[in-house]
Amino acid sequence: MRLIAIGDIHGEIEKLNNLIKKLKIKSDDIIVFLGDYIDRGLYSKQVVDKLIELSSYCNCEFLMGNHEYDLLKMLKGDIYAKHFFFEDGGRQTIDSYGSIENIVKIHGDFFNNLKTYYLTDKYLFVLAGIRPDINLEEQDLFDMLVIRDNFINYKHKLKQKVVFGHTPFKKPYIEDDKVGIDTGCGKYLDSPLTAFICNEEKFISAI
Repeated sequence: MRLIAIGDIHGEIEKLNNLIKKLKIKSDDIIVFLGDYIDRGLYSKQVVDKLIELSSYCNCEFLMGNHEYDLLKMLKGDIYAKHFFFEDGGRQTIDSYGSIENIVKIHGDFFNNLKTYYLTDKYLFVLAGIRPDINLEEQDLFDMLVIRDNFINYKHKLKQKVVFGHTPFKKPYIEDDKVGIDTGCGKYLDSPLTAFICNEEKFISAI
């Protein structure tokens, strides 16, 4: 059994398909997707279709990203979230579904059932990170979706290593207490999508 984390996809279905092929997924693998499946890239619907397909073959944990958070808040009428949704590439998401109504109709259950984090004995998986000086059960959802420097530049107190995305790096970011695996997929044309095989401390990327 392998424990695998996959970073921010942002509508890049070709990179996701290529990464899955390179990983040679097995039925007993556990794959933790860190969030930010949508926006920017042209194929958000196809990405979510692929994730759902994978979940019928192996064990998948789907976390919420700030882009999914903004989508859900926008659907509830939040004007502030609507601004960020469209500013961060939401138009491409709507185009891939055909309409906002289709997002809810086709994948509403998927988006509404995303988890905030996934915890094991050795790892905490979360989109952006945590407040280093706060217990896990006291963390604020918004921090876990958007925090950057206040997490990355400080040691945290958890016994688990934190595996996170959200902040893009040219190559995986590695510290004793954290691993960042957002390598810019969907934000930069030539940036890969990256997976971290936790059991092997190994990274695999695909363009």
